[in-house]
Amino acid sequence: MIRNQLVRTLTRLSLVCLFPPSGLDKIINWDEAMQQAKSGILPGAPALLAASVVLETLAPVAIVAEKHDREAAALLAAFCAVTAVVYHQFWTYDDLMAKQKSEGREHLWEFLKNFGLVGGLMFVALEPKAPRFAESAQGPTPA
Repeated sequence: MIRNQLVRTLTRLSLVCLFPPSGLDKIINWDEAMQQAKSGILPGAPALLAASVVLETLAPVAIVAEKHDREAAALLAAFCAVTAVVYHQFWTYDDLMAKQKSEGREHLWEFLKNFGLVGGLMFVALEPKAPRFAESAQGPTPA
């Protein structure tokens, strides 16, 4: 557990900093984002896209503010895992090992990036609740 609050906040901020711009990009480029959402196997692309914008906007705030951060991190981790498996199926491309530009390799890196985020987000989701300042200075309050 990171006890220095500034380091803790900056660490969490760096973990989630890509999500709000991604949500904004989905709003600005809605039609393109909708095409991608429809390209997967999941039904209800419009609802999924709207939910992803809300999740990518609100969950990072919760994580950085440490308000319902574990739940927000778990939801974002699930989002990243599902996104990786559904939309970055690198194993379906024949050009994965090609020496030139490769669509399969691009999907491999996106897949791995998503699962790297899953790992970081799960650290937040599974982290024990930080003691309050008064408790950490004097030890836990007896029950």
